[in-house]
Amino acid sequence: MKKTERIYTPLSSFKHLVEQVEARGDKIAFKYPVGKTFETLSYAAFGAEVRAVAAGLAAAGLAGKRIAVIGETSHEWVATYLGVVTGGGVIVPMDKELAIEEIEGFLSGVNAEAIVYSASFNQKLEHAMAEHPTLKTFIPIAPAEGAEGEGLLPFAKLLELGNAKLAEGYTLPERDPRELCTMLFTSGTTGTSKCVMLCEQNIISTVNAACATVNFFPDDVTLSVLPLHHTYELAIMIASLTYGITVGINDSLRHLMRNLAEIKPTGLVLVPLFVNTMYKKIWDEARKKGKDKLLRTMIPVSNGLRRVGLDLRRKLFASVLAAFGGRLTKIICGGAPLNPDMVKGFEAFGVQICEGYGITECSPLISVSPYFAQKRGSVGPACPCCEARIADGTMGDKGFVEGEIQVKGENVMLGYYNNDAANESAFTADGWYRTGDVGYMDKDGYIYITGRLKSVIVLENGKNVFPEEIEESLEDIDEIAEVVVVGRKGEDGETVNLTAVVYPNRELFAEGATNEEIYKVIYDKIAALNRKAASFKKVKALELRDTEFEKTTSRKIKRHLVK
Repeated sequence: MKKTERIYTPLSSFKHLVEQVEARGDKIAFKYPVGKTFETLSYAAFGAEVRAVAAGLAAAGLAGKRIAVIGETSHEWVATYLGVVTGGGVIVPMDKELAIEEIEGFLSGVNAEAIVYSASFNQKLEHAMAEHPTLKTFIPIAPAEGAEGEGLLPFAKLLELGNAKLAEGYTLPERDPRELCTMLFTSGTTGTSKCVMLCEQNIISTVNAACATVNFFPDDVTLSVLPLHHTYELAIMIASLTYGITVGINDSLRHLMRNLAEIKPTGLVLVPLFVNTMYKKIWDEARKKGKDKLLRTMIPVSNGLRRVGLDLRRKLFASVLAAFGGRLTKIICGGAPLNPDMVKGFEAFGVQICEGYGITECSPLISVSPYFAQKRGSVGPACPCCEARIADGTMGDKGFVEGEIQVKGENVMLGYYNNDAANESAFTADGWYRTGDVGYMDKDGYIYITGRLKSVIVLENGKNVFPEEIEESLEDIDEIAEVVVVGRKGEDGETVNLTAVVYPNRELFAEGATNEEIYKVIYDKIAALNRKAASFKKVKALELRDTEFEKTTSRKIKRHLVK
């Protein structure tokens, strides 16, 4: 693929973004479901909503305060985020899947004074309204009928206050780009959650880097699937508004296929679990219809035609693409390691996957695979907002030094809130952020991730095994839906056996298949993979589980909970 001209105006601030948004006038910014129908909101109307939120908070005495937002993805959620920040405050996006006691605890810990929330939290926040030590103003987006109480300020009333203040001449204030503007809680995939502090420069630098490196255009249409409190989806949302893209909103994973059919996205931003699920669905449906052999025959034929300059993928695989709305051409994938075979598999159907790499503490973007110069298995070189290095490494089996990936740049966080010990361990003596991820860089600066320092399994012979690398190959087994590789002590108490803990894809087994039958099929396929693996990377044992692994809301497995 050739490199294309990037069509966007780099941001200088969130205030600048609001001005860009308003200038797009009647172009559709959001398309979202309301019941069984879909409604739209123009860029101009959305820009006006952001200004009204900022002005309304000022009118309510909340300018410059720490304000939380929680709930399903909506234009009100995005307007709240931008309104708080452009109004000079600090936004605290919260994970809607957390227990309400944990939410209340986090918010008191950061001294949040107000919270904007969706209808699903109308009842859940009743206790906080009566007892919370720091929350004083409650702003429901869709208040329950007859709701009232001290401190209750419905979102519509907030906008009304804002519009009145705008009429009086209110303007968005200037703010220091290095000043704290966002407080985010890490997802806790490897342990205790921490509060990450980001400034406007952090986030704007990653948004500009994303726009400069990702092959999206103003006429693209996306579907927002991942939770917005997660900095990955949040940065993509802001980048989409910077591009001028129309963003479809997915209200529920249960309605994903319906919403894909309605929105007809040209691009998606996903985590690997979604990509793997989509790919397995393609083949499961083909098998159910008896067309899997035909599909396998068509792929090499299509590839051969492409080699002579004839690309018929959109026609040959129209039925496959129709399941995703029919217009999908690209996927950005990040948040966890992606099996490189997924890139090859979707490419065969006419969908390019570019894998990115990031971490909340880096706002979150660090690198992304260039759409015009991809290398299989790599997450690409460092983005324009930062530089990366490999530290404390040793020569790996790929011929490159393998060690911890460390980052320095405008995207790196201000630090963890009230956590001196974590801040001290997070940075090197010369100021580089320690990601905790292990990998190597090739001669062209492309980064390859091989594992996590915290998840490394040390064998009795001193060999370090990164389970993510082995899981990647196990995911090729169709009968495996989800897998985590762990180290189990042998009977001698010394030997460490690599053990695959597997949640099977039971749809591929006959109804009533026993665990013993499922075990044998999967174990035999693992044994076949073992024959190609280095001796210290062979999986020695298999454990089946009856339920999916516990995950974060961004669909990453909580590895530390797998015992």
